[in-house]
Amino acid sequence: MAFDGASKVTEIALRTDRDIARARGRVSELMKAKGARDIFLTRFVTAVSEITRNALTHGGGGRLVIYEFADGGRIGVECSDTGSGIADIGAALADGFSTRKGNMGRGLGGAKRLSQEFMIESTVGKGTIVRMIGVCRSR
Repeated sequence: MAFDGASKVTEIALRTDRDIARARGRVSELMKAKGARDIFLTRFVTAVSEITRNALTHGGGGRLVIYEFADGGRIGVECSDTGSGIADIGAALADGFSTRKGNMGRGLGGAKRLSQEFMIESTVGKGTIVRMIGVCRSR
């Protein structure tokens, strides 16, 4: 998935829980400014929360880049880390998969379901990149 026709809005370093809150807030602000319906905003901000939490928890931190599309109706995000990577992306996307005991294991799969478009690349030992697009309003 490419972000053709999109402009970079901001980049947020993901080092602490506060950075995750900043990322959620910035995506929310941008979507509200574009007139996003509450359901679209809630779904996409939740997806952003999931992937940024994964970058911090499993990737040791990373960065989130937020994009806006020229059509005005979509927001894109790219979340990357340089952690240990994901050996089996298919398994990681399945509900119930978790590397942490007591976790529900719905993070990546949930983020995929909550996004209009979702793409993940990961290399063991090098890190992970997740790209997602969320809609602000129906076309």
